[in-house]
Amino acid sequence: MTFARFKALHHGAEPLLLPCAWDHASAAALARAGFAAVGTTSLGVAAAAGKPDAGRATRRETTALARSIAGLEVPVSVDIEDGFHRDPGEVADLVAELAGLGVAGVNLEDGRGAGLAETGTQARLIGVIKRQVPGVFLNARTDAFWLGLPGAPALARARVRAYADAGADGVFVPGASTERDIETLVTEAGVPVNVLVQREIPVRGLAELGVARISYGSLLFRTALHAAVTTALEIAAGEPVPDGVPSYEQVEALHRYGRGDLRSP
Repeated sequence: MTFARFKALHHGAEPLLLPCAWDHASAAALARAGFAAVGTTSLGVAAAAGKPDAGRATRRETTALARSIAGLEVPVSVDIEDGFHRDPGEVADLVAELAGLGVAGVNLEDGRGAGLAETGTQARLIGVIKRQVPGVFLNARTDAFWLGLPGAPALARARVRAYADAGADGVFVPGASTERDIETLVTEAGVPVNVLVQREIPVRGLAELGVARISYGSLLFRTALHAAVTTALEIAAGEPVPDGVPSYEQVEALHRYGRGDLRSP
């Protein structure tokens, strides 16, 4: 049911806006704010743990976060980097574990350091996952644009088609930022296309291009860090405590949200 609900959100009249959390409090607060689904940010999870992103270092933290937020009343999608393992069976087992916790989707990237996994190898990985865990929305990410690789538009188009053919439920192309590139991807992918929220094209413009899902990526985590440091410095400089900050009681109550007690904090 959760998978079907999440999948349907990619085929609605408006794009799915997917804010990305890094802990239970941020996920619960976003769900309470009315977002239809919540994702996770691998950068936020890694940075909060003092570990590098995209280094296969945070499988434990990622699984623990999934366990803590899968009970929210909205579908949850988890960023699993490259799957945290080289063996497709191990990656599929991880996705099965997450599905067992109640996770509706996963985001799987093809970036490998400064380059990309071989297309056929990544397509086979996607196929293994979908055969073993068909009830999870697999969002297949290509980092062709993100890494600034030569010929990125053509490379990304070829990869999203290959991943869709392999069984991916959707494709994610971070770094795609021109109307022409995005519109071409939407036309050729054959499955829902996901891009990052961006300065160049507002949400309404992305919707008009046919984008099905708009991810906030690590933006909210980075914004939170900026707000924390800025507030600390402003108070040190004699500025008053800012208005609009959640109270202690409101934040403390978030631990109950999605765990059998959905009362508003």
